[in-house]
Amino acid sequence: MSKVFLCLMFLASLYMISNGQTLKKEESKEKLIAEIDSILQSQVDRDKIPGAVILIKKDSQIIYRQAFGFAQKYDFNHQKLNPPEKMSAEHLFDIASLTKVIGTATSIMLLVDKGLVNVDDPVGKYIKDFNTPEKKNITLRNLLTHTSGLCEWYPLYYRSANKEECYRLISELPLKYQIGKGHHYSDLGYIILGEIIETVSGLTLEQFMKQNIFVPLAMNNTTYNPLLGNFKKIAATSPGNPYEKRMVYDSILGFKFKEIDPDQWNGWRKYMLKGEVNDGNTWYANGGISGAAGLFSTIDDLQKLLDMLINNGKVGPIQFISEKTLNAFFTKDKFKNGLGWIMDTNNSIMKNSPDGTFGHTGFTGTSIVVIPKYKASVILLINRQNMGLINNKEYYGLNSLRQQIFKSVLDYCK
Repeated sequence: MSKVFLCLMFLASLYMISNGQTLKKEESKEKLIAEIDSILQSQVDRDKIPGAVILIKKDSQIIYRQAFGFAQKYDFNHQKLNPPEKMSAEHLFDIASLTKVIGTATSIMLLVDKGLVNVDDPVGKYIKDFNTPEKKNITLRNLLTHTSGLCEWYPLYYRSANKEECYRLISELPLKYQIGKGHHYSDLGYIILGEIIETVSGLTLEQFMKQNIFVPLAMNNTTYNPLLGNFKKIAATSPGNPYEKRMVYDSILGFKFKEIDPDQWNGWRKYMLKGEVNDGNTWYANGGISGAAGLFSTIDDLQKLLDMLINNGKVGPIQFISEKTLNAFFTKDKFKNGLGWIMDTNNSIMKNSPDGTFGHTGFTGTSIVVIPKYKASVILLINRQNMGLINNKEYYGLNSLRQQIFKSVLDYCK
């Protein structure tokens, strides 16, 4: 048997193996897409959610990018629009608390990279009102990791009408927990991080993010207050703020404020929110701009920032954020979280994922999970609030849906 023949046989076998692997991967991809389609379309068909947009990416390749249902299905009175507005991948979403990681934590990363702040600096170094016996030991790390002791939520708009009054009120509110002793998710901490960004940079929070994140990353559809821009496609969120009003009035939810009479303020919005941030503290007390909420974005823009994180801080040949800083922000603390991002692999949105996986959710129905081990990411944007509150006076829960989708993606990546 000639050497040429053996060589040809060897090459043929390699081709067959490679072709078989490609075929298997394509079949796996088709199975994933079919599963995602079934999960999301069934939710739309059953009137559980108005619509959704999903983007799954792995190894620099978009595996699936698809829109489902409607950007707005119902009006303020829960009457179905005729016709409802069809969802597209180009629609901007109120990303809610994804603002904390996409905007605020990334801004702090950049300030750390430039040597302008240190995460272990006391907050009082930048905000003099925190130089009190009670708050002097709170650090930026505590704010980033929700271990500052600040209360989880407070209707700031009852006692403040602008961001300056809002910042001052937070600094005056007593701590609810011991500093560093527990993880208590706090919007207030991220509002204060926004103040620090403004103090250190000399720019407004909106200006800093635009100049240092959104423009360099070509995130041209990411902004606060999109109604002030030329944006035509925006997914609707809730009919006013019914759940937040319940948080003030209904003590069953666990929020009790002795100094507040729920009837002393009545600025509640009475229309379908579309392009106005859902979060009350951001809208009523901060002009639509805060470190805790307020950003609107598209699924493609969000992917640009995730690509930078997955590529160790690089955007093409440019080192946008140093690996050293990224490593510091993506090192788990004792509560299994990074500096901003959730990293607990037992969390429902990333259950049973490999170590190093990180993600976050937003109250409006948005979520992101990144699996660095597989260079994979899942962005799921759902405008669940357009349905209004359901029978239990809550918005429709998305945990089960998110778990199903993530499990399908994880199975595909393995």
